Amino acid sequence: MISGVMMPYDEIKKTVLQGLHFMRPGKESIMSRKLFVQGIVKFVSGVLLLGLLLFGSAGTFSYWQAWLLMGILFIPMFLAGLVMMKKNPELLKKRLNVKEEQTEQREVILYSGIMFLAAFIAAGLNERFGWIRVPAAVSYTGAVLFLLSYVLYGEVLRENAYLSRTIEVQENQKVIDTGLYGIVRHPMYMSTLVLFLSMPLVLGSVISFVIMLAYIPIIAKRIRNEEAVLEEGLPGYKEYTKKVHWKVIPYIW
Repeated sequence: MISGVMMPYDEIKKTVLQGLHFMRPGKESIMSRKLFVQGIVKFVSGVLLLGLLLFGSAGTFSYWQAWLLMGILFIPMFLAGLVMMKKNPELLKKRLNVKEEQTEQREVILYSGIMFLAAFIAAGLNERFGWIRVPAAVSYTGAVLFLLSYVLYGEVLRENAYLSRTIEVQENQKVIDTGLYGIVRHPMYMSTLVLFLSMPLVLGSVISFVIMLAYIPIIAKRIRNEEAVLEEGLPGYKEYTKKVHWKVIPYIW
């Protein structure tokens, strides 16, 4: 045979076997597809629900601040999901899991849900009836704060591979005490605090901002329970709390 025209037998065999492996859905491939479908379903559900709350209560699709919020919320979320799917699917799986085993944390989820519903509906009604108008600059400033907090959120995900949406001590989990975790014990909540409080600013709703302040006692309740679980089940966490004094905001909380 002419060299370079026909592949050697070993290469042909290797190529065929790789093709057969790709065509045969293995357990890992099935799990990846299941995770992808789960992520897409939750993403689309979130888009539809938020759109219904904002535009439904506003009574119009001309609520430009709502479009702005949905854009800066869901576009980065979709891209981050794709990155996690490729780079760290296990972390994505943890972030999609919202089934809390502890009663106290189920209460936190319930209160948070009520808070978000009230805040988004109030923003839409404020747009419909014009109760309190704020300058467009407030929405743009809120958008900048929102995106900065998203960057902070992404950095927390990069630093801590054990992050889960549920309160638990994972197998082989270790205490993270570097980077943002060397400044505050809960940088994730620091980022979500700014993230959530900037949402009503983007929407141009003072009433929604007041409602979103409820996140502070809600997250305080979650942190109390979370730290109790970590101190009991995670070796070295008690020492870490003595080393890093601030929970969420340096020199304040």
